[in-house]
Amino acid sequence: MNESKNINSGIQQTGAAMIFAAGLGTRFKPWTDKHPKALAIVNGKSLLQRNVEYLQQYGIKDVIVNVHHFADQIIDAIDKSNGWGSNIIISDETDEVLETGGGLLKAKGLFKPGERFITCNADFLTDLDINKLIEFHEQKKSLITFAVTNRKTSRYLLFDEDYRLCGWRNVNTGQDRISISKNNYIEKAYSCVVVFEYDIFKLIPFSGKFSVIDVYLALAANYPIYGYDHSGDRLVDVGKPESIAIAESLFP
Repeated sequence: MNESKNINSGIQQTGAAMIFAAGLGTRFKPWTDKHPKALAIVNGKSLLQRNVEYLQQYGIKDVIVNVHHFADQIIDAIDKSNGWGSNIIISDETDEVLETGGGLLKAKGLFKPGERFITCNADFLTDLDINKLIEFHEQKKSLITFAVTNRKTSRYLLFDEDYRLCGWRNVNTGQDRISISKNNYIEKAYSCVVVFEYDIFKLIPFSGKFSVIDVYLALAANYPIYGYDHSGDRLVDVGKPESIAIAESLFP
């Protein structure tokens, strides 16, 4: 009883979630030649189903899923499973894939005005405690808070000592995109689970096709955007076919 109560407490002020599932999955061939990556199977369950069930653990059952690549397969899977117990609304990007930022903006009318919401990526699996993420978000009075870890990657988000977002770095190319100048930065890898205040829709300075990372960097100097370090939690980026084996070892 105590565990159940703890899971649902703190979520009352958070409404819907959005799962980004529209991508082409070019790194995940040959599966994505005939299927959307979101329906790749990990121990008998699709990545999409696992993310829907992950959100359910925190009382989040109103879920928006954006679709583009083999959209009909995703819609069919949702219909056949009755949304795996959640109320799933489709945001249709079949005309043009809009990336995460463009996809979020297109789905604006599907969110409840004024209500905080969560986003995550269909191809990431984690056991991050969303309640702790929201608690940190509230402590910082943040506009946007996203989960980060010490995971090794080629592209890092840069933070000050308080974990306020300052910029982005590609360690392969040496490119930096700095929003707030500091002498030293903390490098962390993006985990793709994000808390947004609804006011973000008034502030997004782009249209069409763009990444949420572009939004973060455009707003970071003037608005509180923070990273929440959850290093030590289970996390896998199911970006390539060989990562399925890693996912299956971590998520039975």
